[in-house]
Amino acid sequence: TQQFSPKLADNTSTEQKIKVLGDYDTTLKRSRALNTKPKGISVFDFDDTLAKTKEKVIVIDANGNVSEISAAKFAEQAIELEESGATFDFTNFENVSKGTQKGPLADLALRRQGKFGSKDIFVLTARPQIAATGIKTFLDGIGLNIPLKNITGLENGSPQAKANWVISKTAEGYND
Repeated sequence: TQQFSPKLADNTSTEQKIKVLGDYDTTLKRSRALNTKPKGISVFDFDDTLAKTKEKVIVIDANGNVSEISAAKFAEQAIELEESGATFDFTNFENVSKGTQKGPLADLALRRQGKFGSKDIFVLTARPQIAATGIKTFLDGIGLNIPLKNITGLENGSPQAKANWVISKTAEGYND
């Protein structure tokens, strides 16, 4: 597994390893192909991107101390915290709070929907997958009608988790 770091975490199952490494292989083959048709994709984070959110991630450090940090701080600090033995509780993120406002890239997503439709617009978030319904409800409320299947909650804040998801999409043929 060491030779595949950092693409694969130590706790990755064999099936997950095969899938992720297969996606990398497929992506590399597709990238070398000539005359490939463009296939566009738009991927947005949710917290502080499509929505200005107030929910906090619960952090339990190695000593059992509990604290809360913002989604932005979680994105910055997740790897360091995890390396120090911290675990995370995303219970606060299972729903989208009332009063949540549009985020800084919501209008861009709406313009993309107007130009290309929403079938190739995705939301990729560190929130748990259970939050997808609440996210969809919020997005529908601002006029962004993304299919529920296009909302992925990783419950993982590492950049590599998001990178592996993006690679899974390039393996499906998205290249623009």
